[in-house]
Amino acid sequence: MTQLRTVQVVGGGSAGSSAHVRSLAAGLVARGVRVTVCAPAEIGRVYDYGGAGAHHIPVPRRSDPASVAALRAACAGADVVHAHGLHAALRTAVALGGLRIPLVVTWHTRTGTDGARGRLHRMLERRAVRAAAVVLGATSGLVDDARARGARDARLAPVALPAPRPVPGEEADENKSRAELGAVERPLVMAVGSLVPEQGYDTLLDAAASWRGLDPAPLLTIAGEGRERARIQRRIDGADLPVRLIGRRDDISRLLASADVAVLAGRWEARAVLAQEALRLGVPLVATAGGALPELVGDAAELVPYGDARALAEAVTGLLADPERRARLAAAGRARAATWPTEDETIAQVLSVYDELTEHGRPYH
Repeated sequence: MTQLRTVQVVGGGSAGSSAHVRSLAAGLVARGVRVTVCAPAEIGRVYDYGGAGAHHIPVPRRSDPASVAALRAACAGADVVHAHGLHAALRTAVALGGLRIPLVVTWHTRTGTDGARGRLHRMLERRAVRAAAVVLGATSGLVDDARARGARDARLAPVALPAPRPVPGEEADENKSRAELGAVERPLVMAVGSLVPEQGYDTLLDAAASWRGLDPAPLLTIAGEGRERARIQRRIDGADLPVRLIGRRDDISRLLASADVAVLAGRWEARAVLAQEALRLGVPLVATAGGALPELVGDAAELVPYGDARALAEAVTGLLADPERRARLAAAGRARAATWPTEDETIAQVLSVYDELTEHGRPYH
């Protein structure tokens, strides 16, 4: 029996999808599958797909002819190609034109865009899901969306949170982490995510402005990079907000474990990495009630309406003032996290889909 060959295509490189591909690659390689990952060079460096046993081919996220040609060459000879995210799915569908290679698409999140741009996104969604032999939705809502857009086969496939990779020389020292962030004698609130409008950072900054008068004022630390960084920093400086931008970090789990509260203010979240990390670590979470977060966290987090800075601030400050409530949420979070699928279960489900689509329906070691 020949070795199963799969190509994983990473699109925009969100933290959740990029980490999932790393976990998936490692698990598939361990089961005897030959894995190639097509991802931008910078994402490959951060997530070390080669260290997972995969062959990493740097392919820009652009959709120009050269990028599509490079992707087509990488996919030639594969038994199944798996694209992560709808933009990756569209490029991959074009690259596979004329090749009889089944395409699997994992839909990780929804754009949440309105107006003309929203209509364009929905049109692209239809094209992407209809090109796939199987669409795997990270939430039940995304599965429903895929079916509504015309997917031939859409299935629920929750993405497991990969185990954090240790950072050399770093130890889990809460006092050290808090000192590094400047929150030794003040509450620490932490947010993680790309600095883009969809993440709701303006609402979060409004909330931080309202707790600025507390003594001591909680410090909001935001980890992430993006096109909005300069504007957000100007707003922080102009209003003297108790907020610190720390950029992209490889030690999020270590820093998050030292926080008093984690916050997600985005408009639409699926299986947000921050939400999963916070609950797994027992860090109380305040998040917006949009998207699939209620499905993910249940009653193990404080949920507030999207865009409501007052409700967000009240939820955060209320938790900071109530140690017993924080302890209850910490315990509920760990219990909830224990019900989520494991990495092994996620890999086994994906591998079973590959076997359906190929002639490699055989046991793996």
